[in-house]
Parts: sequence; structure tokens; C-alpha cells
Amino acid sequence: MNIATEPKLTGKPIEEKPRKRPTRPVLWFLIVGCLLALLVGGLVWFNMFRDKMIAQFFANMKPPPISVTAAVAKSETVPNLLSAVGDLAAVHQVNVTSDVSGRITDIMFTAGAHVKQGTPLVQLYDAPDQGDLANYKAQATVAELSLDRAKQLASRQFGPQATVDQAQATFDQANAMIAKTEALIAQKLVRAPFDGELGVRKVEVGQYLTAGTQIVSLTDLSELYANFTVTEKDSGSLQVGQTVRINVDAYPGRTFEGKITTIEPQISTDTRNIRVQATIPNPDNILKPGMFATTTVVLPDKPPVITVPETAVDYTLYGDAVFVINEKKGDDGKTTLTADRTYVQTGDRINGRAIILKGLKDGDRVVALGQIKMQSGAAVAISTDPAPQIPAKPPRY
Repeated sequence: MNIATEPKLTGKPIEEKPRKRPTRPVLWFLIVGCLLALLVGGLVWFNMFRDKMIAQFFANMKPPPISVTAAVAKSETVPNLLSAVGDLAAVHQVNVTSDVSGRITDIMFTAGAHVKQGTPLVQLYDAPDQGDLANYKAQATVAELSLDRAKQLASRQFGPQATVDQAQATFDQANAMIAKTEALIAQKLVRAPFDGELGVRKVEVGQYLTAGTQIVSLTDLSELYANFTVTEKDSGSLQVGQTVRINVDAYPGRTFEGKITTIEPQISTDTRNIRVQATIPNPDNILKPGMFATTTVVLPDKPPVITVPETAVDYTLYGDAVFVINEKKGDDGKTTLTADRTYVQTGDRINGRAIILKGLKDGDRVVALGQIKMQSGAAVAISTDPAPQIPAKPPRY
């Protein structure tokens, strides 16, 4: 029996498959995917557009030029100086003492006074010596009379020559005792051995003074020695007669000049240094022995070198550098100034200027002030304000 031909039965033949309809989830996935694609594409486009606009904004918005003070690197002959440290010593200085012992009867000086050579300072008790002197003078008078009488008798041949010789010897002995006693008396009157300034008095009237005890110090301040040492490698550039300048802490900013007078012929085996002595005039008597001194020897000039203001050099752990001012033309044809960091090799610093051994040439313009936090290539504008003056004699601290 055929099912298709049976009454009350409807439908398709069993061999035919039913037609499928598109399901709703697939459609929703397609719609969501399209929306997500549009959203992601929009975000990407927005980010690209934003970055482009930011870059364009910053490209068009340049920071204003930094105001700086410029200086020119110049070639000049700088002083060739050799610095060292030392101290001052007096050319003439002594602790005044007595050659003999005795009791002080008079003090004839004022502490701190200026005295001349031969000025009496202290008198010791000399009454016994004065008595001996009077005695010997009396003996000399008698001996002189006896000598004259003996000579008269001998000239008339009334006396022997031996009597004359004996009288002459007696007279000479009396004079010798006078000279000896006068020397003893002179020893008991202590005098200044040279011109100078007296120090603090260390004795009193009535004190028994033993030989060698210090009475007072005496110092000649008219000129002083500056003693200092230099290294072995610098000894070859020193000569007697070279100018020496010294500075002391007591008078900052003031320089005293003298000449090298002595160079030690031997080099110390312990330190490999050589001792040098210069004589410094001290007409105002303001320098004192014992002062610490910074000495500078003026050596012959060296060839010219490039120098810049000391403030133009940026000293860092990575090396010394300066900002060189260069002119650049922009796309619009306008000329701008930029400061480019240039590493240099520096030398000594003298009178507020730094010696540049390598990295700059004569005529280069550098930034002297205003380079703090400046980046290489930054635009600059030269200030019309004058640069601060460097003191000729910077203060010493």
C-alpha cells in the first residue's frame, strides 16, 4: 500500500527533505560583529587622528627662546703661574737673653715698642764690677806714672832698661784688667742687637736672671722670608730672582710681592719636594712671622691659549662642556640662534677665566650665563644685560 495515495493522509513524499530557514542567532552575530568592527575602527582612527593633531600642535607651538648672556672665546696669553703653600719667617728674629747671671735693677724698654740697634733694655746689678773698674783705673794711673819715671831715668842712663820693661808690663796689665771689667759691666747691660719690634716682656725688676733666660723677643719686620715647597717636576722651572706673590688670610684680596732668593740644592727623599725661599719686603710691618701664606711664582709666559669665562663651563661627571651659540636658518628663511652642547678639555682657571685646551676655537660664541637646565639645541636669545663683572681679586675664604 502506498502511503501517499491513502485517503486522509497528506504530506510530501518521504524521499524529499524539508527546507531550512536561517536561524536568528546567526543574524545577531553578524550584526554584533559589524558593530564591533565599526567601533574598533572608529577608535583606531580617533587615536591616529588625535596623535596627528597633537604632533602638529607641538610642531607649530615652539617654546620661546631662552634669554642668555653670551661671551666670546678668545685667544690670549695668560700668566704662567706656579702655586704652592708655605709660611712666613723673619729674616732677623731673636730671643734677647743675658750672657751672665745677675739681679735685674732696671728695665728700660716697653713691651711692643720699636727699638734701634744698641738700645739699652735691661740693667743687671754691677756695683762690684764698677768698684773693680775704679780700682784697676787707679792701678793703671800709678803704673803709667811709674812707666814715665822709668823711661826718663833710662833716657839719662840713670836706670836699667829692665825697670822700664817691668813698668810697661804693669801698666799693660792694669789696662787689660780695665778692659776685662768694662766687658763684664757691658754684659750686665743688655742691649738690642738690631732694629726691630719688641715682644712681650718676660722678666721683672728684682728678679735674679740666670744666663740664657729669655728677656723679650725682638723681630725685624722690615722684610720676611716666605718658605714653601714645590714638586720635583716643577723644580726645573724655578730660578733665583723670579717674582713671587703671596696672599695671607689676615689680608684677603691683598697681594705682596718679593723675589726668590734661595733654592735648596737638595730634593727631599721622603716627599720628593724641593724647598724654596723668597724674600718679601714688608714696609708697613703688617706681615708677621709664622703666618700661613699662599705663594704664586710668576714663570715665563706660554703660547696663547683659548679662554672663556669660568661661568661658561659646565663641570659634570661625564666631562666638561660649554654651550656654543650657532646660527640656523629655518624653513621660512629666518635665522635663529641655538645653543649646542660641546664637550671640551679644560686647563687651569686664572682670574675668573678657564683655559680651553681642546674643543673651541678663537671667536666662538658661548653661553656665559643662563645655561642651567638648558638642553642641547635649544633656541636662545642673547640678553642685552651686561655680564656680571668678575672681581680682579676674588675674595678668599
